[in-house]
Amino acid sequence: MIRILLVDDHPVVREGLRGMLDVQPDLHVVGGASSGPEGVALCARLEPDIVLMDLRMPGGDGVDATRQILAAQPGTRVVVLTTYETDRDILRAVEAGAAGYLLKDASSADLADSIRAAARGETVLAPTVAAALVSRLRGGEADRPQLSQRELEVLRLVAEGCTNSEIGHRLFIGESTVKTHLLRTFGKLGVSDRTAAVTRAMQLLLLSTDS
Repeated sequence: MIRILLVDDHPVVREGLRGMLDVQPDLHVVGGASSGPEGVALCARLEPDIVLMDLRMPGGDGVDATRQILAAQPGTRVVVLTTYETDRDILRAVEAGAAGYLLKDASSADLADSIRAAARGETVLAPTVAAALVSRLRGGEADRPQLSQRELEVLRLVAEGCTNSEIGHRLFIGESTVKTHLLRTFGKLGVSDRTAAVTRAMQLLLLSTDS
């Protein structure tokens, strides 16, 4: 039996969800809360397997509640169930650790299946939400600076602490060529010095953190 806590500021929504879910033989709603803080408190007391969390509630934000629940009870799976599907809302929920992001127009069968999947440890996303995340990730790849193989080689050696002369010796190129590669790299990364270039490249995952 999968035990579910509902967190939504609309009583009608909570009762509707309870009616939809309790008819399923393996799902059971153990409680309902009308705000984020109330949901956090109830979750600590009831220890549900799944929390269906609304995002925007007058009494407390769903993202903050998600973060607090997972900090105290990391085994609980929080699934956002909302009417909002903006990039900002989606990313905030994902960054808070939500196991899924569903929209309230989901059918009862889809909702039940998503809850079962989340309880198994899977990530569940509404199709439009998944598409938005993929689009954003692709956009991020397109915006990432493109360093040449030689520029990456030079930057890796900079990260190791090599001087321009040492880099030139190891790569069999002149020191002036090393400087040219570094200046191009600085321009692409939007930085003005070697340390900042290495830091920025690591942030963008162009260099591994153990380089």
